[in-house]
Amino acid sequence: MRVRLCAPSTPFTRDDALRVVALAGDYPEISLDFHPQCFAVHGHFAGPDDARQSAFLECANDPDCDAVWFARGGYGAVRIAEAAVAGLTAAARDKLYLGYSDAGTMLAGLYRAGVGRAVHAPMPADIRRRGGEAAVRRVLDWLSGDASGEEPGLDARPVAAFNLMTLAMLVGTPLMPDLAGHVVLLEEVAEHLYAVDRLLFHVTIALAGMGVAGIRIGRVSDVPENDRPFGMSVDQMVRDWCDRRGIAFLGTADIGHDAQNRIVPFGPKNAYRTCRRAAGAIGRAGV
Repeated sequence: MRVRLCAPSTPFTRDDALRVVALAGDYPEISLDFHPQCFAVHGHFAGPDDARQSAFLECANDPDCDAVWFARGGYGAVRIAEAAVAGLTAAARDKLYLGYSDAGTMLAGLYRAGVGRAVHAPMPADIRRRGGEAAVRRVLDWLSGDASGEEPGLDARPVAAFNLMTLAMLVGTPLMPDLAGHVVLLEEVAEHLYAVDRLLFHVTIALAGMGVAGIRIGRVSDVPENDRPFGMSVDQMVRDWCDRRGIAFLGTADIGHDAQNRIVPFGPKNAYRTCRRAAGAIGRAGV
């Protein structure tokens, strides 16, 4: 399996890429190929918009590539996603696309367009977290056919997983996928609880209108301290907005901005099929 990596949002570092490549050495059937654009720096971004878009299209439209793994989140993917999806060719349709957080913007656009298989999954940048090697290995194991790293509550219903802020910003845009009948998993990081409540107000209106099967809430972490207690827990907030909108609250989910973040392939569980070529793995890794 040849996996190409690009950075639609913010830059990665060569040192961290080398750490990921070293881990991939334990998986001779997987080849990791970091696009040089991952290491570009242009203000906040991993290169200008056109460079980030071009790198994604080079990876996605490469007929010899089996999966595109987004190196890092941060803000930036929304600036290129519409044009990037419009530039995909037939070669992009038989691939896995992996990431989370801001990369959810790319996953949403791909899922809406019916291109490849979008997968909420840890990214190489997670190598920086405490326990981050396990997160990276979770993806490498999954690409090798080990499904034990998937979120344990997945069932036969179609599913999608998003950072709450990312999903809120997608609502009403040409990138928002139809999630009718889906169980939607949500997580958030570094937002005040009142902001989480505001986001739930917005998102649950859209999801109720689509007729989702329900919502599960992952971890809401690194919550800043406010000048007064909010007075509701995250679970209470989600239950409240689900009750108001007539959405089933389906409990918690094992996803979040942390090294424990589990894998969620979008769509029906039985829709997953690996893109690994029968001809065998290339068995190399490069930065």
